Amino acid sequence: DMVEYFGEQLEGYGFSQNGWVQSYGSRCVKPPFIYGDISRPKPMTVDWMTYSQSKTDRIMKGMLTGPVTILNWSFVRDDMPRSEVSKQIAVALSGEINDLQNAGIKIIQVDEAAFKEGYPLRKENIGTYEQWAVRDFKIAVSSAKKETQIHTHMCYSEFNDIIRTIEDMDADVISIETARSGNELLKIFKEVGYKQEVGPGVYDIHSPRIPSVEEIVKQIELLLEVLPKEQLWINPDCGLKTRKWEEVKPSLGNMVKAVELVRKGL
Repeated sequence: DMVEYFGEQLEGYGFSQNGWVQSYGSRCVKPPFIYGDISRPKPMTVDWMTYSQSKTDRIMKGMLTGPVTILNWSFVRDDMPRSEVSKQIAVALSGEINDLQNAGIKIIQVDEAAFKEGYPLRKENIGTYEQWAVRDFKIAVSSAKKETQIHTHMCYSEFNDIIRTIEDMDADVISIETARSGNELLKIFKEVGYKQEVGPGVYDIHSPRIPSVEEIVKQIELLLEVLPKEQLWINPDCGLKTRKWEEVKPSLGNMVKAVELVRKGL
């Protein structure tokens, strides 16, 4: 689990045996609980990433769950403000980013899948939430060197009302889920003149169906009608942990073939 794993590496976290929560459909997660101050006693992902990088000449991307998502998908202590707990997580992640880049990792994703989930129901409280949520994302990535590329990711959301907040986060690249919505979610990035790069998902990872090369080519061509090629990254909709290897490998293979075909036509 993208939160429980990091909780296991951090001080201040505890875990239940039966505290399951439904995520969607038949998928469940077991959120950890925060009982004390958060700190990082040692690197959490550096060994995994340096091993992975040693197996290829291609650039590997470090992957961290962001402070706001870790907060929103945990049971949080109630004796201090959530904003302060989030800040503690952000400081811990900042140290991890520093260790990753010093180990030679050039691209690091700070995944804020649950950023929108934390929005208050009362409109008058939204500004305060956005202020500390953006602050803590920036604290997390504050250790990144100029040459380190920072990515983030957000799950299905209505971006129209938070696009300026996304801009304030100032990630180099944001990947978003768009495969099931056509280009509707992407259009807002063009309308506001979004300057950073965007990775719209080209196939739906929530389905076991393997997309064909032809349909991915068509999807990429639709994306190119909205944003220029210099601004686009091509990627699946989301993480692949819910898919089987016999679904993952051909889907990614078809995605690569589709990209190669589109590049030849540009």
